[in-house]
Amino acid sequence: MTAELQQAQEGGAAAAGSQRRGGSVLINQLREITGIQDPLFLLAALKAADGNLMQAVGFLTEHHAKESGQEAVATEPSACEGSVAGKNQATGPVEATQDGKAALQEAVSSGASDFPSIQVTEKNHNATVNVGYEPSVAESNNRSKRKRCDVWGDNSAQNEWRRAGEWPVGMRNIGNTCWFSAVMQSLFQLPEFRRLVLGYSLPESVLENCQSPSKKRNIAFMQELQYLFALMLGTLRKSVDPSAALERLRCAFRSPEEQQQDVSEFTHKLLDWLEDAFQLAVDVNGSSQDKSENPMVQLFYGTFLTEGIHEGKTFSKIETFGQYPLQVNGYKNLNECLEGAMIEWETEPSSANQSVKYGQQRWFTKLPPVLTFELSRFEFNQSLGQPEKIHNKLEFPQIIYMDRFIYGNKELIQAKREKIKKLKDQIAVLQQKLERYTRYGSGVGHFPLPDMLQYVLEFASTRLPTVAPSTQALTPTAECQTSETPRAQSRVTVIQAESARGVASSLATSHQGLVNKSLQSPRPPVEMPEYPIPRQITKDEISLVMTCLQRWREEVEQDIEELKNSIALLSQSIDQMYSDPLLHQVPFHLHAVLVHEGQANAGHYWAYIYNQPRKSWLKYNDISVTESSWEELERDSFGGLKNASAYCLMYINKKLPHFAADNVDGQVHQREVEALPLELQHYIQDDNWRLEQEVAEWEEQSSKMAQIDQSSSVESQDLSSESGQGQSCSSSSCERMAHSLSSEHAMIAKDQTAQAIAKTADAYETAGGRAALDKAFHEEYSRLYSLSTETPTPQNDPRLQHVLVYLLQNNAPKQVVERTLLEQFADKNLSYDERSISIMKVARAKLKEIGPDEVDMEEYKKWHEDYSLFRKVSIYLLTGLELYQNKQYYEALTYLVYAYQSNMALRMKGPKRGADASLIAVYRRKCLMKLNDAAAALFESSNELNVDEGVNILNELIIPCMHLIINNDISKDDLDAIEVMRSRWCAYLGKDMNEDLQLKLGEFLPRLLDCSPEGVVLKEPPKIRPNSPYDLCSRFAAVMESIHGASTVTVN
Repeated sequence: MTAELQQAQEGGAAAAGSQRRGGSVLINQLREITGIQDPLFLLAALKAADGNLMQAVGFLTEHHAKESGQEAVATEPSACEGSVAGKNQATGPVEATQDGKAALQEAVSSGASDFPSIQVTEKNHNATVNVGYEPSVAESNNRSKRKRCDVWGDNSAQNEWRRAGEWPVGMRNIGNTCWFSAVMQSLFQLPEFRRLVLGYSLPESVLENCQSPSKKRNIAFMQELQYLFALMLGTLRKSVDPSAALERLRCAFRSPEEQQQDVSEFTHKLLDWLEDAFQLAVDVNGSSQDKSENPMVQLFYGTFLTEGIHEGKTFSKIETFGQYPLQVNGYKNLNECLEGAMIEWETEPSSANQSVKYGQQRWFTKLPPVLTFELSRFEFNQSLGQPEKIHNKLEFPQIIYMDRFIYGNKELIQAKREKIKKLKDQIAVLQQKLERYTRYGSGVGHFPLPDMLQYVLEFASTRLPTVAPSTQALTPTAECQTSETPRAQSRVTVIQAESARGVASSLATSHQGLVNKSLQSPRPPVEMPEYPIPRQITKDEISLVMTCLQRWREEVEQDIEELKNSIALLSQSIDQMYSDPLLHQVPFHLHAVLVHEGQANAGHYWAYIYNQPRKSWLKYNDISVTESSWEELERDSFGGLKNASAYCLMYINKKLPHFAADNVDGQVHQREVEALPLELQHYIQDDNWRLEQEVAEWEEQSSKMAQIDQSSSVESQDLSSESGQGQSCSSSSCERMAHSLSSEHAMIAKDQTAQAIAKTADAYETAGGRAALDKAFHEEYSRLYSLSTETPTPQNDPRLQHVLVYLLQNNAPKQVVERTLLEQFADKNLSYDERSISIMKVARAKLKEIGPDEVDMEEYKKWHEDYSLFRKVSIYLLTGLELYQNKQYYEALTYLVYAYQSNMALRMKGPKRGADASLIAVYRRKCLMKLNDAAAALFESSNELNVDEGVNILNELIIPCMHLIINNDISKDDLDAIEVMRSRWCAYLGKDMNEDLQLKLGEFLPRLLDCSPEGVVLKEPPKIRPNSPYDLCSRFAAVMESIHGASTVTVN
């Protein structure tokens, strides 16, 4: 952080006075919304607006647009570069700013963090983070006056606001509400649930006479849920705002007696509310008070029978369940979890030496159409006094057969369980036998018996004496010559070698008659052999020992193989025990997987939901809905690899009529919209009309912004107007642009071209300029071709020396290569003598002879754009590495991030199109870790200025960089580094800190844990000229020498 920024922070803090905390929140929100980083400028705007955040946003947007036009710097970005840097800048204000005027106004009035508090009791071992919603949106009760989202901030392109056809819509995260999005999206994608919610209605008399506060609350929530679902069905927006529905939940989550414990608890509460709301409709339509007629009960609730023995007495009871809880610890897959949950049986000896059983068995008597499993991944650590997340891997299938847990199959399953128990007992006996072979020994150390026999065998065969051993001590040299046993041939470790020596020693000491007194007395260490060898043994003895050892080893290996085969066969029998077709009659298909990433204290939620019409998995991550795959779902949901894992699984029974109508039909959503009540249809139409108004406002602002960069806009319009025949640009326009780039590349190689011309003196004197050009052309081509085939070194990249090397290494078309080289000799900067001028004229004449059919100028231009971008990536990389070595990590990371993003676009076209991606990634990761350490140290200092500086580093660079890394092809090293950084910040949740620090932590931690790419804005490094003709090769060699510790090379 620069001294200027520190001064700005001091000035901002002094001006805030007693309202420091509220002013800090407002300034942070202004920074995120407008993208302006200067705190003094933001504070001045806030003062000018008298604390009105929206007026300050309007003032800054208009003022900053004018200034940005004045500060625009001409550069030469390629199409590839524009797609990367432009994408980063186009995302606009960050989504974490809580979209809309309503959200912003609430933030002004409250000035409080939306970060949840934690409440975990020892009784609830499934307790996780309390993500109770503290909404910052004050929603009006009057639906006609409902405020729309005035500040979108997702993207600066209006097409990105709109929904793509009938593609599912996302849901806005308005302050730690990703849990709500994950649950509601999973339920909305159930056709039967969607139909029930959208068709819910009550007579006016019931609404007027309802006196119960809880019933009124449930009815109001159902109405808001209807509006939300209607928008999700028929909106033209890319995402919907759930503020009104969340507002209805706020009171319940704030009250002490109904404090939310985790997302599973929220789902329980949600189903309870829905059940009560629909029970009102059931009671109106009939006199029965039976909850079995309740559609929510029919859809989500089932029953199971519990049979058991307690204190010697048998009992039996039927219970109802909604979400079925399952423990994760100690199990490998979902079937094992269910088996463990259904059977709880213990045997304890009584005083009369009789065994009395305590325990129970559960059998499902009725399975609901939607079968939901809670995976208990959170437990309370008694020693630490805080909750912990269980990261164990747990596999689950796409189809699970529930037959083995149904009461109707009780006798068959009990018989199979008895068989499995016997098979497991047999496996246990065989495992014990196998362990006696694999962990042999009576001492402290235990080793595989075949290895021990092999070591002794190797020891015995080390020296085969041909004559009677001498009583004289052998010298070390002689012993080494007679016994050459390289250490690499021995598989023994230090401990194993000592164990083997013990076995060999016991064999040697058994022959007391052969041990000489001279050998029993200690010898000087210098006379000891280099390797252990037997010294007193006869040929017959060695033959007998080796024969026995070889036979024993073979016998032991055979025994081990037989034991392993037997265990494998028994395990296979267990695995196939439930493969009976009779037990595959009740299949449940996986519908949704709700995922949590983070620690027990905090984290981010998203959902994978199977889309039946598209026959594919979709990932619902707040406002982002993207196509996914089963492989990605496995990686994120099974656990064991990182801090992400499934905590809730939804399975559906497709055999039931509830889901039979979920067919593939492109018009299914339209038909559902047309079947809605008129009130909901009008609500959708009104929202879509408001969207058009927002687009119109955006277009008006866009036109103002377009005038700022008029020169580039005019050029773009000229190009598009000339492309009447469907081409991307006209031939003359492409040629001008391509010639501009190739001229710059010619300037870079000017000295090399001049040297080639200097060698043509004889040819020019004898045959003139054409002959001189031919000679220079062919010799220069041969030199560059040879250079392109050289083996690269870490400190030398020939592509930086000449554009032709880049083209040749990437197999550019011959016409592109030849024209590029010809333009090198047609460069006007070479006209310094008669011969050069003559060669230049001939080269230009040849260029004019090349027809439009011979060289595709659009392709030619793209090749030179790629080379310019490659040089820009190299400059970014070198600048970043130089800054890293100077410990300027903040500036270095900015350059390295842009180097990686631009380089990724190049390498998509070919591995030699870009720079070394692994090198950029390594130092990007190092910078990120260094900066995170620095930010954490500043945060821990508790000094106001230091804390603000640390938070700014996080918001401006670390968090955007992490989001970019996560949403690309992330490596395991990057993933591990990000998990380490996240864990460090999550650890602060369990520490005592003042209220101000807690507030700041609550502001940035959700964005740190969120992996959504939406709203990522990264500061662009200073503009550079990649085609400047300075010596980039020498700079590259010097930096690489410093990085790799290699010697400097001579640039050819």
